[in-house]
Amino acid sequence: MVISIINAEYIGEYKIKISFSDGIDRLIDFADFLKKAKNPMTKKYLDKKFFKKFSIEYGDIIWNDYEMCFPIWDLHESKI
Repeated sequence: MVISIINAEYIGEYKIKISFSDGIDRLIDFADFLKKAKNPMTKKYLDKKFFKKFSIEYGDIIWNDYEMCFPIWDLHESKI
């Protein structure tokens, strides 16, 4: 079965509720990942106005035309 993201909702404080095509919902906290990032292109998403501008394209959650994205299965398993 191919898993895809069907919905994502910003909850607050770098947390996004993600709904998957298999009926599973996960609340993913991106705060630690962003705070530990060394790449300036990733660190810019500590600014919540940028972080909140994600979209879902082709079943994947992305920021700024794939500037930041994560493997779907990792998100499904709450691992980032």
